Amino acid sequence: MKPMKSGFESIRNYLGSKKEKGRRKIALLVDGPNMLRKEFQIDLEEIRDVLKDYGSIKIGRVFLNQYASDKLVEAIETQGFEPIICTSDVDVRLAVEGMELVFSPVIDTIALVTRDADFKPLLSKANEHGKETILFGAEPGLSVALKNSADYVIILKEGIMEHEYNSRDLKESGTEDFSEVPLPGEGQVKL
Repeated sequence: MKPMKSGFESIRNYLGSKKEKGRRKIALLVDGPNMLRKEFQIDLEEIRDVLKDYGSIKIGRVFLNQYASDKLVEAIETQGFEPIICTSDVDVRLAVEGMELVFSPVIDTIALVTRDADFKPLLSKANEHGKETILFGAEPGLSVALKNSADYVIILKEGIMEHEYNSRDLKESGTEDFSEVPLPGEGQVKL
């Protein structure tokens, strides 16, 4: 299992340290039926705030099925996101729009909020075309294949975010051991 570091501020520091010169142009895509559930207590505003430290959110879309309540749709709009109501499968619509963004010159980072392995090809294609990928997921049920396809993985747990190290962290640190990968402003992480 990959090491984790928790805390909202830790995630902000981590992503802030990863941005290159200039601000990243981010597309945020949320799998509503999979993630906006009472048991996960996902706070879209917190996700947006974390990503704003990393770059500018150019596109923020929350994909919902036709059974989404008017209250949920209104809350999503109030937070500044675009609700996309799907009359058929939400996954197909999200994947199609995600693939369009892979080829968009306006976007250089794709952030997905999902647990669903169906989006592994989207993350793989985005990476293949030089896009950076950030996955916000939740347990239980977060696909291991999905986690391994994203550049950065942030696990949401009841109002707490945890960063999970991945292979990019090892490459950037020049080490073979996750225990030697420092977090910004925190020195070495001892596991």
